[in-house]
Amino acid sequence: MSSSKGIIVVALGGNAISNPNEEGNIDQQFQHSRETAELLCEAAARGYQLVITHGNGPQVGNVLRRAEIASGELYMIPLDICVADTQAGMGYMIGQCISNEMLKRGNKKQVATIVTSVVVDHNDSAFTNPTKPIGRYMNREDAQKHENEDGWIMKEVENGKYRRVVASPPPLEIVELPLIRSLVEDDSMVIACGGGGIPVIRDANGFLKGTPAVIDKDRTSSLLARNLGADLLIILTAVKYVYINWGKENQEAVTLMTAQQAMQYHKEGQFPPGSMGPKIEAAVDFVNNSSNSEATAIIAELSCFIEALNGNSGTRIVK
Repeated sequence: MSSSKGIIVVALGGNAISNPNEEGNIDQQFQHSRETAELLCEAAARGYQLVITHGNGPQVGNVLRRAEIASGELYMIPLDICVADTQAGMGYMIGQCISNEMLKRGNKKQVATIVTSVVVDHNDSAFTNPTKPIGRYMNREDAQKHENEDGWIMKEVENGKYRRVVASPPPLEIVELPLIRSLVEDDSMVIACGGGGIPVIRDANGFLKGTPAVIDKDRTSSLLARNLGADLLIILTAVKYVYINWGKENQEAVTLMTAQQAMQYHKEGQFPPGSMGPKIEAAVDFVNNSSNSEATAIIAELSCFIEALNGNSGTRIVK
């Protein structure tokens, strides 16, 4: 049976594993994973049942770059395989660090990483208007080469600088959900849906096939939390609170808001699409559509995870 204080889906932001001011090598990723594991295990020690998701943006970019550099000798790697590779590698790191931290605390709880596929609609409009940048910045010549040889869609994101853009459709179905649910019910700590999940489409016969897309990990985390009947979805990021009037003289931290208030602020343009917007949408989706009447979402800074659980940090979004 799951732990007494209920199920929490914890969506780890990129800063949980990679610091943007560092090279981001494997030793550094392990170090940040160990630091994150201490926080997660402290919550588990307090009786919470944790299901962990994570981002993988820098890691996918690095995989693509390695393949690009080696393209004279080796084949390119499809985007769905990049997501699968990074899911497994990062899940291994996070899982190992949690297991070791648990062992220090005398806890033999099983930790399981599930390489997870997530179904999207191949007819979604996101595929006809891809907007999600991935990979490195390129000049016009390199961008044109990838368009011609690899069929990539390139977009000028800054003057003279181009990046590949791909579709980012909403998640519809978590393929391995029954397995995840079974492990949670067995009181295992589960790491799943890394990077938003491996994007797959399902054909008329029910067969699955990978597709070149990336799924927002906070949206998938919301779907996972709803499907598990979680009590709490906590999205850990680089800021302590959600702010209105961000960066202005009248900037204000918001500690509590209803889902309706959150969407009203969103409609007013308070939460940009490239930063806080998707997190707010994911939080509201969980709160509004969960079968759990007490469902609550928290957006908080990673280092303040325990304080956020205690109600002393972060922004809570409630029905």
